[in-house]
Amino acid sequence: MALNLNTEFWLISAPGNKTCQQTWDAMNNLTAKQYNLSTNHKFHVPDLKVGTLDVLVGLSDDLGKLDVFVEQVTRKVAAYLGDVLEDQKTKLQENLLANGMDLATYLTRYQWDMAKYPIRQSLKNIADIISKQVTQIDTDLKAKAAAYNNLKGSLQSLERKSTGSLLTRNLADLVKKEDFVLESEYLATLLVVVPQSLRRDWSDKYEALADMVVPGSSRLIFEDGEHCLFTVSLFKRVVDEYKHHCRENKFVVRDFTYNEEELMAGKSEYSKLASDKKKQFGPLVRWLKVNFSEVFTAWIHVKALRCFVESVLRYGLPVNFQAMLLRPNKKTMKKLKELLNDHFQHLDNSTFAGGAGTFDALDIPGLASGHDYFPYVFYSINIDMIEHRM
Repeated sequence: MALNLNTEFWLISAPGNKTCQQTWDAMNNLTAKQYNLSTNHKFHVPDLKVGTLDVLVGLSDDLGKLDVFVEQVTRKVAAYLGDVLEDQKTKLQENLLANGMDLATYLTRYQWDMAKYPIRQSLKNIADIISKQVTQIDTDLKAKAAAYNNLKGSLQSLERKSTGSLLTRNLADLVKKEDFVLESEYLATLLVVVPQSLRRDWSDKYEALADMVVPGSSRLIFEDGEHCLFTVSLFKRVVDEYKHHCRENKFVVRDFTYNEEELMAGKSEYSKLASDKKKQFGPLVRWLKVNFSEVFTAWIHVKALRCFVESVLRYGLPVNFQAMLLRPNKKTMKKLKELLNDHFQHLDNSTFAGGAGTFDALDIPGLASGHDYFPYVFYSINIDMIEHRM
């Protein structure tokens, strides 16, 4: 059998056919053994407090909204972890764990967390616990991302200034003290950017662009594929005239004053920002890893809550359903869905029929509100956090 790498899982539930084990066995006979359409796992939903019908109906809609919200935060944390790791997909995948497991393993071995979400509490209280927990993580994420992004942006701004075209980049890293005539009452040194195509013109003309230019004072400081950076020394009184004639000849005089203290301060600022970023990187990655696990596991608990609520609303009381997690084979997903619909078609006749142990026909939010309708409870879970972003 080929390795099933589908990142989409289907969480479904069906009524216990005499027993839940028989429902489970029938599913395996239907999909795994006969057709090899999916890999199946039992999905543990504990004995939660049912509450009143009115509460279940309202909760059905609320849980749908909570599901969307928690998934969005889960994907936001994953996406930002990708940004911090600079989108190294392999490295990102290694860090996207739930309770120390890869996401598929966590999902297929899912167990309700009794410590975080005590089942003695009402369904609404459990949903509120999850909502508050994830809202706080979302708030913290925004604050941490803003602080780190500001730091990263300032560092990138300085990096851009130290690279790129000689017409715009910071020249501090390219020059030395000995390139300039300093502390002179009469002389100044200019930095001039010359296109490579006009390099010979510069050599021929620079001494004649104004009177009082120091002969032979031009030195090549730096060059790239497009431009050269030259120095030239001249009397201060002709600097403005010299700049004017440079412009006429397509030579660009950069405004630059050599000040050792300012240059050191600039280098110090860059070093400090780089150091701050490095210091924040590790703790931020750890926070993102921990809280990705928190929100992902919370998301799957929301799925479990939805599965429970919808199963009770559809199949009635006493609570008797089997939740199952299917990992469809990619190439046969359509066939699997058709087979499941046929297998569970009889549920359409019994659901809301008003028979023993069932509720009367109800307009239940979330059962067919703009989504594909199935005769059984169905939720799709896509665990691809890298490509499948919301």
